[in-house]
Amino acid sequence: MYLAIEGVIGVGKTSLARLLQPTFNAALMLEVFEENPFLSDFYSDRARYALQTQLFFLLSRYRQQREAPQLLAEHGALIADYTFAKDALFARINLTGDELELYRRLHDALAEKILRPDLLIYLRAPTDELMRRIARRGRPYERQIEREYIRRLGEAYDEFFAAYTESPTLIIEAAPLDYVANPADLQFIIERIHTALGLEYQTPLPLARINHDDERA
Repeated sequence: MYLAIEGVIGVGKTSLARLLQPTFNAALMLEVFEENPFLSDFYSDRARYALQTQLFFLLSRYRQQREAPQLLAEHGALIADYTFAKDALFARINLTGDELELYRRLHDALAEKILRPDLLIYLRAPTDELMRRIARRGRPYERQIEREYIRRLGEAYDEFFAAYTESPTLIIEAAPLDYVANPADLQFIIERIHTALGLEYQTPLPLARINHDDERA
């Protein structure tokens, strides 16, 4: 079983992946975005650094996603906090003209070799909520993210998943949920996942309150 979690920056993908991991006894595949040397410059000057940033992410994500079959063979389950498919979504926003065409050719060649998830969980939230979460986690390179950029990303994600057919998709409205602090919210998501996968689910004993730092990504 391969689960992937998607959504706009700040919606809570990484936190949810970590919280789901013990329930499904799964390996984790977390996006290593910090190693991108162009990311900070990109947020201050998107037009200048878009291509470098996008190509670095594309190759980094490809290298990581190629490990998915081995992780599944070793652990029987895998949870990722991103999908390879979303890389092209960002490219359509950040690139234009010949740069976008170059990116598309490289992406299409690599995408053929990537394993698709058995279920894709799409976390949605309004732009204002996303901006609050981004500000709360306080990553230095995200301080220059503009509200308009997040709004455009939200629209692009909605359009992307409206037409996405490569994997079954579970859409969850994340704004009213706090699965980091509230075990009932986490349990709600787990039950939704079991239903979407067609798995038999037994309600567990009440969970103790979870005291994690909010690492939403």
